[in-house]
Amino acid sequence: MSGDTGGDAPVDTGTVYLVGSGPGDPELMTVKARRLLDETDVVLHDKLPGPEILSSIPEEKREDVGKRAGGDRTSQEYTNDRLVELARQGKTVVRLKGGDPFVFGRGGEEAEHLAANDVPFEYVPGITSAIAGAGVAGIPVTHRDHTSTVSFVTGHEDPTKEDSMVDWEALAATNGTIVVLMGVGKLPDYTAALRDAGLAGDTPVALVERATWPDQRVATGTLDTIVDVRDREGIEPPAITAIGGVAGTRERVNAFLANELGGFDGEPDDR
Repeated sequence: MSGDTGGDAPVDTGTVYLVGSGPGDPELMTVKARRLLDETDVVLHDKLPGPEILSSIPEEKREDVGKRAGGDRTSQEYTNDRLVELARQGKTVVRLKGGDPFVFGRGGEEAEHLAANDVPFEYVPGITSAIAGAGVAGIPVTHRDHTSTVSFVTGHEDPTKEDSMVDWEALAATNGTIVVLMGVGKLPDYTAALRDAGLAGDTPVALVERATWPDQRVATGTLDTIVDVRDREGIEPPAITAIGGVAGTRERVNAFLANELGGFDGEPDDR
């Protein structure tokens, strides 16, 4: 799908697609996302789309702009500039992200950069792990008996910093569901912040690691105990944290499904 240069003729600028791959299970991708991966010239991705999705893309089309060996990361500035560079070569480009590009995926920043450089782009939604990660663990993010509100929060921010953009006191006061993305490392900080803000220590909490991936794991506890549970179970990123009364429904739902379908945990066919 690369543009034809026609000798010295100018190359038409290609289109960049900001694509959400969903939570990781390739069957949960949209039809459009799958088609674009098959047709595009280049795919810029990180690790979050999931191993089965990434392995389905020919190696010669993939560019990893996520974490590097030794903990290094590709800078956002490099990714922004690379998208423009490839598009100006006349290539069709997929910027593949886990979940949804506009939910803590920096898709908004990339869209602004593309627009500022007159590069045509299109947003292709994906199922965010904030909803799917909880759902596949048997946790609805809303429930008439528990809450009609849900808040999505990034776990990368330090809850103790003076200029925090997350109002933990306001979140605690809503008594709604709180879903924290990318928050495994900061778990002690924001659970303490929520307790200090008045959220009860016995509030149910669930950690869902690698939701919908073949090696998905779930660990549950309360606001008081979940840090110890994380440490005991060795929960690691990527994972979401679901906090609120809805997390307590998992036990009842999973008990039923354990008898009917093998429960939500275990191998993919057992979810």
